[in-house]
Amino acid sequence: MGHRDGFTLVEWLIVILTIAALTAIVVPRIGQSATNAKIKACKRNIDVINKQIELYKVNNDAWPTPLTDVTQNTDYFRDGEPECPFGTPYTMGANNRATEHNH
Repeated sequence: MGHRDGFTLVEWLIVILTIAALTAIVVPRIGQSATNAKIKACKRNIDVINKQIELYKVNNDAWPTPLTDVTQNTDYFRDGEPECPFGTPYTMGANNRATEHNH
């Protein structure tokens, strides 16, 4: 028997199929992780906005009429208005609470 160098076509196909299978498993999970992180960030923003709405009510004896009375006020948000990671504006529901979007 002679000395054999390199891989056979079958060995290369097995390696390529294994890498393709792993990629098919991993890539969707990475995308879902990014979406979950955005959803959590959005929920945190809403919690913070709702706490500031309550503070506004205590300070002014009234609920803010537009949500921007709170979110664009530097007394409540020194670093600027919270931005939704999905790019949609936050809104205020009938119960004087910031509302979550369907993501």
